Amino acid sequence: MLEGFFQELVSYFEVGGFVMPPLFIATFVMWYAIGVRWAELRRGSKHAVRELIRRYERPKGRHAPEGLIDAAVVKGLEVAHRQPPNLRLWLDDNLAVFERQTKKHRALITSIVATAPVLGLLGTVTGMIETFDALGDMTLFSQSGGIAGGISQALFTTQMGLGVAIPGLIVSRLLDRRALRLRSELAQIKDVLCTEFGPPNPGLVGEMANEGPSQ
Repeated sequence: MLEGFFQELVSYFEVGGFVMPPLFIATFVMWYAIGVRWAELRRGSKHAVRELIRRYERPKGRHAPEGLIDAAVVKGLEVAHRQPPNLRLWLDDNLAVFERQTKKHRALITSIVATAPVLGLLGTVTGMIETFDALGDMTLFSQSGGIAGGISQALFTTQMGLGVAIPGLIVSRLLDRRALRLRSELAQIKDVLCTEFGPPNPGLVGEMANEGPSQ
């Protein structure tokens, strides 16, 4: 069975021509990057951001972070407990690594999804050129493939290019939506921590001092 699979694979390479090896490599790299990106975008606990912050504040509620948002909450609390003078800037700097994590491998996946149909089209054009050359010589079959070989190469490379691009595009869009939600929650973590641990509003404090004690 395994031997038959390898024979089919070799014949697929032979029919598709020189475009097939780059397409196979692109397929492997794309799905590897998708797998890594999927793992990197694991949220962790299903609790809301405020609930997570309360849980990690309590010693009994602490446990190893399960995903990106959990780890960001732990890091944000570490920064907030140090009470730096400008908490927002410190949070921006320390949580930037998690924001970069949401974008990891996105450019690579997008590039492969865009390039695969173009490679397939290149194979299609090459196959059609071979077909027209064979038509000029009126050879249905030849050592280079002839009319049948040219048409087969054109169809196989087109199929392979679309077979790489379409699933990759769908999964990439799903991952982009997940990354967008995670970045929104990272911004929410910063807002909540600045509200709970940041210094009071100086203008509000001065206004309360000027009013004095109520009569």
